[in-house]
Amino acid sequence: MPLKKIGTIKSSTSPKALSSIDGRPRLEVTAISAGYDGDLLGTPVLNSMATYQAEMKPSANWQGVCPDSGIVIVADGVATFSATGVGDNTEDGGNSWKGVCYFQTSAPSLLELNGKCIVYYWNVDPQGIATWELHELS
Repeated sequence: MPLKKIGTIKSSTSPKALSSIDGRPRLEVTAISAGYDGDLLGTPVLNSMATYQAEMKPSANWQGVCPDSGIVIVADGVATFSATGVGDNTEDGGNSWKGVCYFQTSAPSLLELNGKCIVYYWNVDPQGIATWELHELS
């Protein structure tokens, strides 16, 4: 199935170390988009924020979850989301993720997100700036 790009949101990220599991690192990351341009379904994103947790697996890649702790604010309302994904560290000191997310909203401009599985790519540069590209299965 081809993917149709429906938005891009940039955010600053703030990682926090959590207690390890069997010697493998875990992180909690907060992402906030205030001050960055972004859009979703052609609608400007005024702000977004999310907190997710990630755990390094024995294979040295990451697995993470944002359990209903994401918010996207647009002029006509708010959307919440949950997400799950897998990621890898990049050679330049950033990381690259891919996964799926699910939105819930009553904002008229974002209503078509309800009930859909949205594919994402989340790339974080070495300075902690993330670019979240969102795609719908078409």
